[in-house]
Amino acid sequence: MPFTVADAAIAAGRPVHIFGIRGSAGSSIEAYPHSWISFGTVGHFLRVMKKNNCNELVIVGGVKRPKWWTIRVDLGGITNAPALLGWTIGGDNSVLSGIVAFIEDKGLTVLGAHEIAPELVAGRGVLGKHKPSKEDRADIETGLKVIAALGALDVGQAAVVARKYVLAVEAAEGTDLMLERCKDLKQWGRRRLNKRSGVLVKCPKPGQERRIDLPTVGPETVRHAAAADLCGIAIAANDVLIADREEFIAAADAAGLFVIGVEGPSEPTA
Repeated sequence: MPFTVADAAIAAGRPVHIFGIRGSAGSSIEAYPHSWISFGTVGHFLRVMKKNNCNELVIVGGVKRPKWWTIRVDLGGITNAPALLGWTIGGDNSVLSGIVAFIEDKGLTVLGAHEIAPELVAGRGVLGKHKPSKEDRADIETGLKVIAALGALDVGQAAVVARKYVLAVEAAEGTDLMLERCKDLKQWGRRRLNKRSGVLVKCPKPGQERRIDLPTVGPETVRHAAAADLCGIAIAANDVLIADREEFIAAADAAGLFVIGVEGPSEPTA
């Protein structure tokens, strides 16, 4: 996905410089103008941004939150130590909102990946060959309500619902491991649930910082959803990133899963 964003920016005539976080980014970034940084090398990051005339920043891709005692800082990191330590505390949304505020305080503009590469998000309606049933749509509505209710607690971006029965809510483990739990839960509750039932619902939490932390689905999401014997995947239209879009839809078609873009809980109701 970071390369999709980079390529879209280049195609639009925007010069690109990629910053790879050590331990998270791979060597593929070296095909582009790039620099390597660590969580504590704030001074180096800001100097390279200035040297390359960067005034806009897109933050995209997965990282693991560092333990504060593993952070090795430069002078810029020492100067900004209170902010750095603050990033290790709290839920994802509070942490990421703090990062955005810090970056903007340095005079930079933070853009969402979808603002550079709008093809990364899906609109409303069915993607692929399969459509949700009436039961599936009821499960989708329940899932949206669950995520909306938990949004104030900064809990997660996804839920799995089967016949209005909430099987799981995403927490710190992420969507893939949540789906692994669902597979076990459905086996445990086999008398109540058919072999194939349930929907993965994924959307931003109300009030979520959308420029830096839109939820993401991809081919791996399909694989885990199929292994959990779900019927399909519902994502908030224009608010969920799709990694490897064509492969994602093809995998869902092959697995017999529907994919649909729906109105998210944070959107105003018509």
